[in-house]
Amino acid sequence: MFNNLAWHNGESLFQKYKTWLVYLISFSYIAINAYLVYRDIYWSLMLPALLVLLWFYFYRLDVILLLVTAATPLAINVIQYELGAGMSLPTEPLLFGVLILFAIKLFYSNDVDPKIWRHPLSILILLQLTWMLITSITSQIPIVSFKYLLSRLWFVIPFYFLGIPLFRKTRNIRWFMWLYALPLLIVIGYTVYNHYLWGFDEEAGHWVMAPFYNDHTVYGAILAMFIPVFVGFTFSRVYSKTFRFFSFLVMLILSGALFLSFSRAAWISLAIVLVVYFIILFRIKFKLLAVSALILGFIFFLFQNEFFDVLEKNKQGTSANFIEHVQSITNISTDASNLERINRWQAAIRMFEDHPVLGFGPGTYQFEYAPFQMSQEKTSISTNAGDRGNAHSEYIGPLSEEGLPGMLFVIAIVITMTIVGMRDYKRSDNPEIKSLSLSIMLALLTYFLHGLMNNFLDSDKASVPVWAFIAMLVSINLYQLRKKEEPVN
Repeated sequence: MFNNLAWHNGESLFQKYKTWLVYLISFSYIAINAYLVYRDIYWSLMLPALLVLLWFYFYRLDVILLLVTAATPLAINVIQYELGAGMSLPTEPLLFGVLILFAIKLFYSNDVDPKIWRHPLSILILLQLTWMLITSITSQIPIVSFKYLLSRLWFVIPFYFLGIPLFRKTRNIRWFMWLYALPLLIVIGYTVYNHYLWGFDEEAGHWVMAPFYNDHTVYGAILAMFIPVFVGFTFSRVYSKTFRFFSFLVMLILSGALFLSFSRAAWISLAIVLVVYFIILFRIKFKLLAVSALILGFIFFLFQNEFFDVLEKNKQGTSANFIEHVQSITNISTDASNLERINRWQAAIRMFEDHPVLGFGPGTYQFEYAPFQMSQEKTSISTNAGDRGNAHSEYIGPLSEEGLPGMLFVIAIVITMTIVGMRDYKRSDNPEIKSLSLSIMLALLTYFLHGLMNNFLDSDKASVPVWAFIAMLVSINLYQLRKKEEPVN
């Protein structure tokens, strides 16, 4: 009783003086800021925004994830360390905060749906992370490997394990797509304008998207990844005409930007995915595909010498001309980009042969591959300094850094992800879920096909959509296959 009385008296006292209290706090904050600005100290101006951000961290973590999504295309890598690592602002600090909060929450109250932990993709991802931890302990450069593992965690935890419950509502899937795509349109406008200033030169096309994207390859990979999504939005009749019209505009802009990116790997990945789409559309049997693949493989084996002779005669270099640029894809005799990629792959395979089980450690390829290069395989752009990228493959890179299990985990995730997406597409009676399942699965395939020739999962630009898209497939698989249709706009 006394406690209640004290509470009510205190509450009445607060109500009586709350206006004066607000004035006092406001005046104090203004006075302190005025003094600090006078002394050229400006950090305190961020305090209200930081307090609002903290409130969202504790009460609306979904808003933080969507905020990071919108910030990712415009994020800039601004910090360089001695070991060549960097941090993308503002996304990676925000994601690190989510990771810490998730760990604390998991320790005190494990309220994650057990179905999430038991899903085949979750099991594979957890096994992959565990193997990365083991190979970080045995790494040749542990500090690099543990930093790499930490950065992988702050991508996977927020956008996969927290993304699955977030995407239980299909409107959040749509929100994610648009929140990434709209800032990406700003980057496209910036890139095309810079490209125009350079006369749409092919060489300039490699860097005009900086500082938002490091080069045209990751830029092209993301453009190719989002095209299937907006194709799905455009042609799915469950959406309103207005929604489909704006989706169509975005699809056109993404397609034009991809053409101007001069990213051959992105073009190839999207072309292959288009073939996959027609295979699904016309329901071509797997047995027919397997037999066709075996026949093609047998023909290649019989005529491999003639095949490589044709490739060696191709001297076409990269060009602003579309046809010539496509022809340069098979130039393995003079094209420095193609030859350097092969050089990196060969070095990675030799690293694997040297450490076949545990590898050299996650993230260490660029610091360890130099001695594994052969002089006759080096190109004009080869380096021993470890400052020009990695193994250029989402499969061969882990092979050299985490041994054979590292590559097998990536392949298993890609295969399982494709199976889950296809099953969701076939089993769902909800037209929107069918459309989303197919377009998201095809979008992921564009990335992992591109991943045969490049790797970007160490950056926020690719990791945010890739892990989020996988989470969407799992969320659909767990919660939405038999869900009734939601009203959409």
